[in-house]
Amino acid sequence: MGGGRSARETGRVRAIFFDEDEARAAAAELAGDGWSARVERERLAGEDDDEDHPWAVVGDAPSFVLELLVDRYDGWLDGDDGSPTTATPAPLDLPSGPRRLKRPPAQPPL
Repeated sequence: MGGGRSARETGRVRAIFFDEDEARAAAAELAGDGWSARVERERLAGEDDDEDHPWAVVGDAPSFVLELLVDRYDGWLDGDDGSPTTATPAPLDLPSGPRRLKRPPAQPPL
């Protein structure tokens, strides 16, 4: 499953939970629905205490399936795995040149 590469490298969606039991319950629910899932310890930068590290559920389920689980088990989806989570906005319609802010000079009366 990924040949030793991390979930970020394989593009899999990761659900993060602070409680190990909730992470294992979410993984069991995914496995029961036919998706592959595994639970691993998530190491956050700056965390010294091993007890404070959250748990990650990595699987091949679509993100909307994991969204339901993180809502139910009080977790969140890892948003920086390289996959876009929202549609890219259309480019802005910018002017081609400067806009004139002042009124044109008044025409002399005829």
